[in-house]
Amino acid sequence: MISIDLRGWKRAFLFLLPYLIGLFVFILGPFLASFIISFEKWDLFTPPSFVGFLNYTRLIHDPLFWKSLLNTFYFAFTAVPGGIAIALFFAILMNNNLRGIKFFRALYFMPVFTPMIAVAMVWNWLYEPQYGLINTLLSYIGINGPDWLGSEKWAMLSIVIMSIWKGFGYSMIIYLAALQDIPQAYYEVADIEGATPIQKFTHVTFPLLTPITFFLVVMNIITSMQVFDQMYVMTRGGPNDATLTVVYYLYKNGFVYFKMGYASSIAWALFFITFIFTLIQLKLQKKWVLTNERT
Repeated sequence: MISIDLRGWKRAFLFLLPYLIGLFVFILGPFLASFIISFEKWDLFTPPSFVGFLNYTRLIHDPLFWKSLLNTFYFAFTAVPGGIAIALFFAILMNNNLRGIKFFRALYFMPVFTPMIAVAMVWNWLYEPQYGLINTLLSYIGINGPDWLGSEKWAMLSIVIMSIWKGFGYSMIIYLAALQDIPQAYYEVADIEGATPIQKFTHVTFPLLTPITFFLVVMNIITSMQVFDQMYVMTRGGPNDATLTVVYYLYKNGFVYFKMGYASSIAWALFFITFIFTLIQLKLQKKWVLTNERT
């Protein structure tokens, strides 16, 4: 007979209770509420009315939604590969036992825990077309810098560059930990075979880092699909909706136009799109991620 200590279970439940309350009140509750609201018309001031799939039908025919989705894809599929490549490059540089190397590791990681709002405001000044530091430096070599945030051509790319600078330190630290976990025996065998540094990277280092790379790609794409802070502080979705992203469009509909039902439908559309992309990545990982069975 197996005896169950009910007092122990009760004690455990009491310790878990604050978390469970937060989970249901602040996560699962709003999650389910937004799904219900997506089938309603509600402006926060009058009682909601059920409209069925009208919000989703409108979403399909909304050119601004599709533009915001394309802008979001552009951001995600430029910022994520760029950030991961730069993170891996600096992780390899930081993977050396040199004097003062810990200082540089901390230096490159500092932007990660700096608030995005503060970073965006500083980069606003850097991108200022007349007196900003970037255009001032370019003028010294005879280049007339563009209006970085005021140009449809440059605005999104400017935000991508800032976002990469802000976030690559996180991926760098994870890569650095993975690099230090690679057994040196692999490199010793490569030296015996006469492998060049590039061959060591392509045949030893990168294959062993593919599980970490997969994790970073999935997590960064999910985060990039929800980009909002940069656009809110730096461009407000402009110029001419060139930096309008899905989450910023959701914010405008929900908290500027008070179309809560339509905003909720945008949120759920983004959820399903992100979910599909994640499933695709999980499916494709078998073709390029090195697992224990394939080692």
